[in-house]
Amino acid sequence: MQIKIQSLDNIREAARRFTENLGERTVFAFYGKMGAGKTTFIKAVCEELGVEDVITSPTFAIVNEYRSATTDELIYHFDFYRIKKLEEVYDMGYEDYFYSGALCFLEWPELIEEILPGDAVKVTITEQEDGSRIVEFDA
Repeated sequence: MQIKIQSLDNIREAARRFTENLGERTVFAFYGKMGAGKTTFIKAVCEELGVEDVITSPTFAIVNEYRSATTDELIYHFDFYRIKKLEEVYDMGYEDYFYSGALCFLEWPELIEEILPGDAVKVTITEQEDGSRIVEFDA
């Protein structure tokens, strides 16, 4: 599936379309260059899922935990950008998150690809010349 984000003005609509196509899958690996909009899009998706907390990038914490106010479900947002060794991910107990059944949104998954679940959904965000973004994933 392909979703175009023309501008920040329609990011919530794009996030709604994305959430409508989550299916039963729980681990979503977001690929894209620095500045492509991964964090901004994940924030919009979390808001669409009913998260009322302030949503920030987990760059330093590695993982942020949110709870949907509408469904009471947990959502984990990871940022592996600062990971230097895979052992850091083992030490944080990644399996407890990835296999918990909770939604997991991962930024910079290319740094931990060898331990991604086989059913993780690859989501690619690409910035276009006009500043719009294309979000692609298997629906």
